Amino acid sequence: MVDRGEIMKFDRFLFSVVVLSFAAALLTKAGAQAQTQSSSNTATSDANQSWTATTQQQLPDNLNPTKTSESYTQAGGHTVDNQSIQAMGSDGHYQPYLDVQKETIKVDANTTRTVERTFGRDSEGQKTLVQVTEEEKRTLPGGEVKVMRTTSDPDANGALQMVQREVQDTRQISPNVLETKSTLLTPSSNGGVTASVQTTERETKISDHDVEFRKSTLLPDPNGNWQLSEVREGTIKSDGKDSTQDERVLRPGTDGNLSVVERTVTKESESAAGEKRTTVESYSNNLPGTPIDGGLQLNQRVTTIQRKDAGGVQSTEKQVQQRNPAQPSDNLQVTEQAIDIVRPNVGGVSRETETLRSLDSNGDLGVVSVDTRKQDNSPAIQVDIAPAKALPAPTPH
Repeated sequence: MVDRGEIMKFDRFLFSVVVLSFAAALLTKAGAQAQTQSSSNTATSDANQSWTATTQQQLPDNLNPTKTSESYTQAGGHTVDNQSIQAMGSDGHYQPYLDVQKETIKVDANTTRTVERTFGRDSEGQKTLVQVTEEEKRTLPGGEVKVMRTTSDPDANGALQMVQREVQDTRQISPNVLETKSTLLTPSSNGGVTASVQTTERETKISDHDVEFRKSTLLPDPNGNWQLSEVREGTIKSDGKDSTQDERVLRPGTDGNLSVVERTVTKESESAAGEKRTTVESYSNNLPGTPIDGGLQLNQRVTTIQRKDAGGVQSTEKQVQQRNPAQPSDNLQVTEQAIDIVRPNVGGVSRETETLRSLDSNGDLGVVSVDTRKQDNSPAIQVDIAPAKALPAPTPH
């Protein structure tokens, strides 16, 4: 059996990474919107372009607003993407909160190196390095792709210390089978590194539109032997516009045999009018108030509908249905609804409103928040960046 202590150790290790990822997600959304909107106005080539964008977010209930800024430059094989979040301080002025600087260099036709630095603020408001992620991606003859991704955090003295390294190898093992093997390395007690997680993922092309996939995850037991922890397998079927993904999660029971504990069915469709609908249904065999051996039962359904009208207004409606934990035998009920509306640029400014409703104590959907954002995009301009110097390869620890 797999040592559950190792799983908990791994979960604690990833906690800091998850926190950083959550904060960076705020930056990612603004950056994606800015890139999409600026691309419609740019007259530059794909190889040389530059733009900046600012998104202002106003939350209800007198919560502090935030401002997100991004600058992007690309010339040849050198890309620099700077993103930052500012939060309103007690003095009514915006204060720096989080910055992410990402630099990518195409070293040669087969090698790309990326360095991403995340900065926070200390108790005195000074800019402080929080995390560095270095990645090198190489394509070998025959199409094999190797990736090494190293994440480091500064210690008490500011020196970078590796917290994890992922080594990934993707290759076509047959005309219809693509295999990816990954190993996650973490610091060991003796000052070296040790393999903490191993995964093997295969995608098998069944037909022009159908794919089977299987991902196996192994963890070391107390004796250092690899034990199967989880298997995710399923199919993806598509007819062009509509697709269905059916995924099952299997884990070993007390007898060591694999059994299905979760299932997720994702359906995507697009109407002739361009409306896109995605439905995700989640099944579980571990629902409160139900027998342990009761089999898989539908526990949640998430429906997302995307529309765009003739005037360019884009709307996204997301609805979450769940079981009532107090009455698990009842049908699913709507517990959350989010409506996001983005109005097109008017004088270079786009406006977005997101309304969130949640189930209250009376069983009604009450408004929890109304989040408004305004985004300013500067015109795209030609840039001229000096020939890039190759970044140093990730330093082994």
